[in-house]
Amino acid sequence: MPNYSDYVNWRRTFHQFPELSDKEYETTKRLKRILESFDITILDVPLETGLVAEIGRGEPVIAVRTDIDALPINEQVVHEFTSTNEGVMHACGHDIHMASILGVATQLKELENELSGRVRILFQASEELGHGAIKLSETGVLKNVKAVLGFHNYPSLDIGEFAIKSGVITSAVDRFEFHIQGKGAHAAKPEQGNDPVIVVGQLINSLQSIVSRNLSAFDSAVVTIGEVSCGNTWNVIADQAYIQGTVRSFDSKKRQLIKQRMKEISDGLSLAFNVDIKFEYTQLPGAVVNDETLTQQAIEAAKEVGYNIQMMEEPLTIGEDFSGYTKDYPGVFAIIGSNSEYDLHHPKYDPDERILEKVPTYFVTLVKKLLNGKSIRQ
Repeated sequence: MPNYSDYVNWRRTFHQFPELSDKEYETTKRLKRILESFDITILDVPLETGLVAEIGRGEPVIAVRTDIDALPINEQVVHEFTSTNEGVMHACGHDIHMASILGVATQLKELENELSGRVRILFQASEELGHGAIKLSETGVLKNVKAVLGFHNYPSLDIGEFAIKSGVITSAVDRFEFHIQGKGAHAAKPEQGNDPVIVVGQLINSLQSIVSRNLSAFDSAVVTIGEVSCGNTWNVIADQAYIQGTVRSFDSKKRQLIKQRMKEISDGLSLAFNVDIKFEYTQLPGAVVNDETLTQQAIEAAKEVGYNIQMMEEPLTIGEDFSGYTKDYPGVFAIIGSNSEYDLHHPKYDPDERILEKVPTYFVTLVKKLLNGKSIRQ
């Protein structure tokens, strides 16, 4: 049976050959080769990238999920296994996730005859684009699944730290865009144009007031502008501008209110400054919601493995498309320490590989507890 050194080697191989969302072709082939070398069944699921493996037999069925895609980031960490794909990096630790869940699959295969049910291992593509979980769910492979289990490494937590909470644990993630069409003119003759720069300034200030003046002090949400572009020289009034950013929220009603206020602000500025504003709002992953019963089972399993448990008081503002599962199925998602000086999505993100020592054992312990203990909903 594979051990910690095998998990490390798998992780380093995945790290060296990262692939972007929806393009994880070689990653999928590599995963399939490893799984088949341990005689683990690969299900026939209509996916271009990613795959689903199955271990055990009978009912009930539970699922364990990992994401497999990388990010369009130039790596600034020097290792023997530094990314060989220029401009692409496993800067979110999905290489850690894949190696961990491969460890789960191989350990469960050794215990297959002892399992009172089946485990489907989801190697899910396109988490970073927010549609991977939904796309996989739409194949029907999760029909009759009683629980979905997952995790994310977290750089600000030390090795051996395990954080979790019942209910909402990550935020909903949305993207907004404003395309502003004004009228260009000579910088010395502003009366001949409709200046989109003025609109940009008003729009930025107005967007930042949504949370502070439309939500209660007891509500939580984040509105962040990530890109502003307008004009290209010093003596010309530009004819158009562009703004895009993200909204993070935890409540569906507040999520809708923020979108509504953005539209109202856009319409008002369009009228006030005589410009056309095209507002686009894209809802990406919703909030991940942990099932209360499964959360308690996860805590018990983590304690058995020797994790230091931290009960989270507030959810994280990161997005996670694991929500595509928890909206339809009972699920539990844990946050496990990876001890990196630099955070997720940073070019110097460098997780401590010792995280691989306990993660597989945690999931195997939880799977056995759920299947053999019959503690999931029937």
